[in-house]
Amino acid sequence: MRSIPVRIRPETSEDYPAVHDVVRRACRENEARLVDMLRESPEFVPALSLVAEMDGRVVGHILFTPTETTGGGTVLALAPVGVDPLFQRQGIGSALIRRGLEEARRLGYGAVIVLGHPDYYPRFGFSPAHEKGFAAPYPVPDEAFMVLELRPGTPGGTVVYSPAFEVCDEDPET
Repeated sequence: MRSIPVRIRPETSEDYPAVHDVVRRACRENEARLVDMLRESPEFVPALSLVAEMDGRVVGHILFTPTETTGGGTVLALAPVGVDPLFQRQGIGSALIRRGLEEARRLGYGAVIVLGHPDYYPRFGFSPAHEKGFAAPYPVPDEAFMVLELRPGTPGGTVVYSPAFEVCDEDPET
């Protein structure tokens, strides 16, 4: 079986339909809508919206969005990350996360927060956010709300997500 290299690059507007489809199939429609809404928000940073491409086809996407904390810090929210189900478990999600974290460091961000699987994200250096003084704005399991400090000393507090994140709580079927 031939191995096709994965190329990680910034998303372009031409990628939007493919990204929507990948995120919808990898996650759910709400996360695909979230990406669409975050692109239209003032917080959107194009350099932090990355795609994984194989043989000219978008097979994965990750988005980091700047958000504030009540302690006066600016952090990045990692959400969502999605890989086409046909290409999962091949390291594409990990490659997207690593490249996104590199870009976040390059741009000077101090920390990245994620609400995710506690067995997956620690491999990238994430740890429970409460241990570093960060809190979720709603009840979530402590072990699932994590932070990676890119620069120690980033002001913590409760994370104040973009209003676009509320879309994940809505059910498009109702």
